[in-house]
Amino acid sequence: MTRATVMLRTAVVEDAAVLRELWADVLRSAPLPDQLSDVVGIIETAASDPDARVVVAEVDGHVVGAVHLRCAPITALNLDQMVHAFAPHVLPDHQRRGVGAALMDSAVTFAEERGTAYVGSAALASSRDANRFLARLAMAPRAVLRVAHTHALRQRLSASRPSRGVGSSSSRHIDKVLAARRGRRGSRIDS
Repeated sequence: MTRATVMLRTAVVEDAAVLRELWADVLRSAPLPDQLSDVVGIIETAASDPDARVVVAEVDGHVVGAVHLRCAPITALNLDQMVHAFAPHVLPDHQRRGVGAALMDSAVTFAEERGTAYVGSAALASSRDANRFLARLAMAPRAVLRVAHTHALRQRLSASRPSRGVGSSSSRHIDKVLAARRGRRGSRIDS
């Protein structure tokens, strides 16, 4: 495969449809018009924020990739600044042609402009190619973001919460375990 000439520029509202297509797997589940509205809002918000930028990659005048950049603290607890490169995506027909590398280069440039020492990115856990790409760029995993639907998490937490009542099955179970241990200990001493 030949490397394409990749041109980078800041996204404009007219890019919303192709960005919605690129980011379909990371946008909220909503009808198409709502997703388009979300993307327009993302572009407009980034355009008015000096610490954010949406960068698109073009090949032959067509948008083939994009990344959302934001300079912010690494976490709510680690206040070192980092450029978060959200959703660096490339259309399937243009992958492995330097587009992803160009998008990540824009993240490094953005970090250098802000005097930021770190660039971080994330890929879907199921995206083997994206995770390999980031690993090849010396980006090591630092954390795993786990997400659950609120209702499902509430159910699991409620199910795992032990019953506190006197004589509950949980306390009877502990009594049985302790009695069995005492019985084993007593038989070892008698031997």
